[in-house]
Amino acid sequence: QVQLVESGGGLVQAGGSLRLSCAASGRTFSTVAMAWFRQAPGKERGFVAGIDYRGAGTDFADSVKGRFTISRDNTKNTMYLQMNNLKAEDTALYYCAVCRSPYISTHRDEYDYWGQGTQVTVSS
Repeated sequence: QVQLVESGGGLVQAGGSLRLSCAASGRTFSTVAMAWFRQAPGKERGFVAGIDYRGAGTDFADSVKGRFTISRDNTKNTMYLQMNNLKAEDTALYYCAVCRSPYISTHRDEYDYWGQGTQVTVSS
């Protein structure tokens, strides 16, 4: 059974940092891309950052470029999202997801597995 467990969310002041982790189990994920999405109240779930199967390629939403970095450790089946210079508009429930392709997609429909989410709240 595939399971994705996010951790690392919390309450932080604007300008602060958080590091999210996504631990995957149930199969090998080193052959597929992974990504972070987020959903704020009243908004659709949107792409934040993605990383290809080897960790060599990354992609970011324009709103987080220069502030967030994404990485993965395939030996640990774990993905990370380092979030710096957080803003109030980053407040959302953050989800990790596993793509059905080795390469990043920004479309939710391309992702087969999802975690339960971890809440990030940024106070201004």
